[in-house]
Amino acid sequence: MLSRRLVELFGWIDPGPGSTHLVSDISGWWRDPQVLAQVGPAVAGLFPEDRPSVVIAPEVTGLLLGPLVAVAAGAGFLPAYKDGGERRRVGPTRWAQTPPDHRGQRLRIGVDGRRLRPGDRVLLVDDWVDTGAQLDALCLVVRDAGADLIGAAALVATCPPEVAERLRLRALVTGADLP
Repeated sequence: MLSRRLVELFGWIDPGPGSTHLVSDISGWWRDPQVLAQVGPAVAGLFPEDRPSVVIAPEVTGLLLGPLVAVAAGAGFLPAYKDGGERRRVGPTRWAQTPPDHRGQRLRIGVDGRRLRPGDRVLLVDDWVDTGAQLDALCLVVRDAGADLIGAAALVATCPPEVAERLRLRALVTGADLP
């Protein structure tokens, strides 16, 4: 079962003195060929009754996970970029400001304004949802484009229940499942 394998390959890393928290290590997920083959269909399968036309996922890990889910769902893929990152956005971009994330930071996140269209059926995807800040901002982007939000899907959800409900979030693993 994929969920069990995700837990087995997961670990926490202590970044050392001065750090206030452990850091998740999900690198084993991407190294395991069976997980890599199963993760797209499994995440797409969290919404079996819905057929997205496009999957949107935030950089950085979303640029790997999003296309895997999109292929499994028979949908297109749109990357969501963080403003101020290495990649300069050219052309029209639909931006939204996030609420504070788990570090109290806010950022702008956006997608190519030419590629998200009214009537698109959007599935938001992320590897880990803790505060839901990035997905909240992407919900605004989707709504402002006139597209329809199916919901959000994640590998891991450690967010409070009210965040999961607001985002219509479904996940393969919860925080309670992790060591």
